[in-house]
Amino acid sequence: MFYLSTRGEAAQRQFDDILLEGLAPDGGLYLPEHYPRFSLDDLRRLQTLSYPELAFEILQPYVEPMDAATLRALVRATYTAEVFGSAEVVRIKPLDARISLLGVSEGPTLAFKDMAMQLLGRLFEQALAKSGQELNILGATSGDTGSAAEYAMRGRRGIRVFMLSPFGKMSPFQTAQMYSLADANIHNIAVQDVFDTCQDMVKAVSSDLNFKRTKRIGTINSINWARVVAQVVYYFAGYLRSVRGVGEPLSFAVPSGNFGNILAAHVARQMGLPIHRLVLATNENNVLDEFFRSGVYRPRGAAETHHTSSPSMDISKASNFERYVFDMLGRDSARTRDLFERQLGEQGHFDVSHDPAFSRMQAEIVSGHSNHALRLQTIREVWERSSVMIDPHTADGVAVARAHLEPGVPMLVVETALPAKFSATLVEAIGQEPQRPAAAESLEQRPQKFVIMKPDVDALKAYIAEHV
Repeated sequence: MFYLSTRGEAAQRQFDDILLEGLAPDGGLYLPEHYPRFSLDDLRRLQTLSYPELAFEILQPYVEPMDAATLRALVRATYTAEVFGSAEVVRIKPLDARISLLGVSEGPTLAFKDMAMQLLGRLFEQALAKSGQELNILGATSGDTGSAAEYAMRGRRGIRVFMLSPFGKMSPFQTAQMYSLADANIHNIAVQDVFDTCQDMVKAVSSDLNFKRTKRIGTINSINWARVVAQVVYYFAGYLRSVRGVGEPLSFAVPSGNFGNILAAHVARQMGLPIHRLVLATNENNVLDEFFRSGVYRPRGAAETHHTSSPSMDISKASNFERYVFDMLGRDSARTRDLFERQLGEQGHFDVSHDPAFSRMQAEIVSGHSNHALRLQTIREVWERSSVMIDPHTADGVAVARAHLEPGVPMLVVETALPAKFSATLVEAIGQEPQRPAAAESLEQRPQKFVIMKPDVDALKAYIAEHV
């Protein structure tokens, strides 16, 4: 399997070449030259497999030339009952006759990001041991990516993590989960701005090819293709465990911020998984909802980005959206570069409403957005009707999913996190503290280690240089 950039770089690169990178040298994002396809007969065979076995089957075409034995060992070591609380790894949690949750948040940091990050940590360590090199991971988080990355990478040989987060804009649980880590290879950098600024700083450093090369900079945000493809697996698991017969329709609702999670669902669909429709749910930062309704993509600036009670989705510039547009434009790299480099750079938006590709996008993805009042109402209604507590991001997914139910088509809402990470919102909604794991007791009272930084790329580079 060879990989190419959304902006036209034609160099034939394999999985090992792109694993430790983020952006391609031309500023684009890596995608495989093609998606492997699974027939309905293939899917019936996959239906009997355990989660590690399924992960092997889905990932193998993408990671060549990695040998099969190595990949099997990695997925078996990653997807265990000890790490994810059950041999099932992924659970189906019914809410009512038509909507269920895809339970992917039982990992170490109680968020869906663990599903990919735990594998990524092992992939990175294996690749670095093979090459004898070290890696300095640079990432940005709006809440859950950071802790999932740090818990996956803490103490791993040859790896340091530099994680940017928006200062004061995560939940107390999310903040403590990251900042309380004392491992020497973990560096938390609290940026005095919003998440999009953190993400822009990461992209600016990654675009300095000399600095990136000499300081061995890699990324772990969902701009890293390995993150996305690891998430593809749980869409296959969710579908195969939900339908009675392969080929039956099933829709997925996905709370979306950086577009990585729903991009993985799109990839699963391209690989032959018979997903009926994808439902994209945003919060008050509804840039993506606006696009799928109008065809206009207009990222907001920091002043227009809302700080909400579903903070992991407080994102206005969705990095993975470029991959999706590239696919839907027939993989036209020149057009993609024009949209995301020239038009966004010069006018701050682009409009594809009159392009035939936009009709195909709307046929695959429908959208909607939630707000604080609807979020609380949804949490309360799910608790009263189903005795299930859901976190605010999952509540956004459920609220939007309800508006897009179709007769005869069940809906799986991707669970974003466990409610313990957002206890204040749960208390506001239902007057009750969610239960938290024993390992997280008194988390917010633990000492915290982080540095505060202004949104300054040169200061970030200096900090990295000083600590590598």
